[in-house]
Amino acid sequence: MPKRTPPVRRSHFLTLTAFLGVWVALITGRLVQLQVFEHDAFAQRARRQQQQTVEISPVRGIIYDRNLRPLAMSVEVESIFAVPAEVTEPEATARLLAPVLKMRERELRKKLQAQKSFVWIQRKVSARDAARVRQLDLKGIHFQKETKRFYPKRELAAHVLGHVGVDDQGLAGIELRYDEAIRGAPGELLIQRDARRRWFGRTGKPPTPGEDLVLTIDETIQSIAERELDAVMAASRALSGSVVVEDPHTGEILAMANRPTFNPNTYAETSEAAQRNLAVSGIYEPGSTFKIITMASALEEGLTSPGEPVDCQMGSISVFGHTIRDHRPFGILTVAQAFENSSDVCTIKIALRLGNGGLYQYLRRFGFGSPTGIELPGEARGLTKPPERWWKASIGAIAMGQEIGVTPLQVLAAASTVANDGVWVRPRVVLGTSRAGLPPASPVREVHRVISPRTAALMQDMMVKVITAGTGKTALPKGYSAGGKTGTAQKLDPLTKTYSVRDYVASFVGFAPAEDPLVTILVVLDSPRGKYHGGDVAAPVFRAVAEQVLAYRNVLPSAPQALPLSLASWREPAAQPDEEGLAEGGSTVPFETQPSWIVPDFLGQSVRAITAQAAARGLPIQIVGYGVAYEQSPLPGMLLQEGQTIVVRFTTGLPANRPPRRREAPGARAPGPPRPSARAVSSPASG
Repeated sequence: MPKRTPPVRRSHFLTLTAFLGVWVALITGRLVQLQVFEHDAFAQRARRQQQQTVEISPVRGIIYDRNLRPLAMSVEVESIFAVPAEVTEPEATARLLAPVLKMRERELRKKLQAQKSFVWIQRKVSARDAARVRQLDLKGIHFQKETKRFYPKRELAAHVLGHVGVDDQGLAGIELRYDEAIRGAPGELLIQRDARRRWFGRTGKPPTPGEDLVLTIDETIQSIAERELDAVMAASRALSGSVVVEDPHTGEILAMANRPTFNPNTYAETSEAAQRNLAVSGIYEPGSTFKIITMASALEEGLTSPGEPVDCQMGSISVFGHTIRDHRPFGILTVAQAFENSSDVCTIKIALRLGNGGLYQYLRRFGFGSPTGIELPGEARGLTKPPERWWKASIGAIAMGQEIGVTPLQVLAAASTVANDGVWVRPRVVLGTSRAGLPPASPVREVHRVISPRTAALMQDMMVKVITAGTGKTALPKGYSAGGKTGTAQKLDPLTKTYSVRDYVASFVGFAPAEDPLVTILVVLDSPRGKYHGGDVAAPVFRAVAEQVLAYRNVLPSAPQALPLSLASWREPAAQPDEEGLAEGGSTVPFETQPSWIVPDFLGQSVRAITAQAAARGLPIQIVGYGVAYEQSPLPGMLLQEGQTIVVRFTTGLPANRPPRRREAPGARAPGPPRPSARAVSSPASG
């Protein structure tokens, strides 16, 4: 009888079915967890194991001078990397690479044995080193194209341009200030590898190039400034020095030179002191160049006049128990003569009329104690104290340029205010961005009136006489007129905390030509040896730079002479705001008893040139705005009736129908980038 299979118990069946159901549920749940809820995390871990993304630096934009000549650019170079899994003999590979790349063999061996799929060996190597490594034909060693910043003019304008790091990030100067715009967007290099960490392919997206930038710097003028600064540094053995050239009407910096300097291509080999832009960050006591501020303030307030006689007390004055002496004894001098000869005694007497509050108000209006706002990092604001923190004799010290810390750029901007008929213009070094060599878009300028055109004209005339008859005779450019002011300031001795009898800061600031300034130039020398007066060492540098710059800009030579200004009797009505928010000059020359005059042609001339003509002829003139004359009423050639006033309107733009500059050579044009429209930033003085 066959053996019967025992029947399956129902309980056993249900138990097995439940077990299988739970097992399937667990498997399904785990699959759902892995495939749905943790899918992204595991996919990301897989990509990390299989792929590696390396950032590729973008091509930085080109930095041009104002004539679209490149000052900084990016060139293509090779970077060397390794895939450690492919390097079969790391010791031998490191031994061969070390002498070529000038690296330590131990450091290389550590990189080649790393548990990574990608390691940089050396980035942005020279073409010679790259070629030598290629000849070695080492397994696991690969090359990647990158860009490296290159400065073709080496040290030229180094402090303005700045420099970049190995990852092409801006570290100083314009490179730092506009890093986001110039740098562009980085690309990606995707390295793919198998389970044994072997590299088998690479893909990625290319970087986006940065924007090009156009500076106000003129390469030729920058070369002139640096060459003359090098010469005076060698002759005077000064510790440091700066030469800055500016267009006083637009605030455009045409040159900014500092010594010591550095080569941005090899910035790591120079000290931090050499990389410092002293023109914007160096603080010093200005000495007698600050008398421009003191005198202009008193003239503006009507507290003195150039012809007023002042007793200089044979070169000695006591200010609240503190005796101050002139560099030589003077008796009775007019204010203009005292300014020409840089008399401290006269300056202090004038400052006492202003008072602490009055002097402080004007030094702030001229921009001292605040950054100018130039587009360069690290600008200092200077050292100024409010009047309540002055001691009793402070007004005497500040009036002649002591007890106040300024930057060279602040002094230059103040002198440019005088040259620009009393209007302060923010200095700038950037014209705008430029694509494919197109003209840049000029930003809006920041301006405000500090002193009236009348006061500016008086100060210009006094500064002319400093060069023709005073302490700045060595500053007179051959064939051109100029105005300026010398400065010689004692430095504080850090040990004794008193003024040194050995170390001085020699300086000179001025403008040229005097009749219609094209450039303002500042020269500052720290601790020159031998001759140390500003008139002896700094003024000749001004002369040399001015002669070459004016010739380069095609300005015809003219016989230097003081302009015939007789403005002491002028009276100004209350200032009214014009359409640009500036106070109108409103200056009117008293009308002399004459039946009629033929109205001259004032179009295309500066405020100072027109006011000088009006004063000499006794014509009633009303000035509206600043810059260059573009409209007048009555028109030239008409008869001016008794009681009628000539209204002349000025602009900083360059109307298309404006007549050519009369003192430039026919057909000559000062170099500069083409302007997109008649609303150009450069005033006529800049060509």
